[in-house]
Amino acid sequence: MIRALTVRQPWAAAIAHADKRIENRTWPTSHRGPVLIHSSKAVDRAARRHAPLASVVRGLQLDLGAVVAVARITGCHADDGECTPWSASGHFHWSLDSVTALPLPVPWTGRLQLWTPPPALLETVRLQLDDTTADALADAQEWGGEQ
Repeated sequence: MIRALTVRQPWAAAIAHADKRIENRTWPTSHRGPVLIHSSKAVDRAARRHAPLASVVRGLQLDLGAVVAVARITGCHADDGECTPWSASGHFHWSLDSVTALPLPVPWTGRLQLWTPPPALLETVRLQLDDTTADALADAQEWGGEQ
């Protein structure tokens, strides 16, 4: 089943438009598979102290309250040191791949957790993906099946 994950800006932009492939959470996930990357309506003001982030998101529009990308969660592990420059110590590191930024962010209200997107949101997002990307992220049952 496809899920959605709300991420505060500018971290969501770093996932969608840069090489941030670790999402840091205080809790683990067993979910593996497609995920919509949804930007929250709040901005993480402390994020500007993270050196790689400042150079990556400079000049990007930070869309708030919208799905900005699709990805795949491929794993989750406890902090094992600095596995990437994006990793936060003391957090669980959710591994992402197959990230595709949406050409047009899709406004939607989410929640700061992993949540199940409604069929209308999934269809709106799917319309922006080329067939190859849509097929690589999810099969027909994951996109259009029972939620």
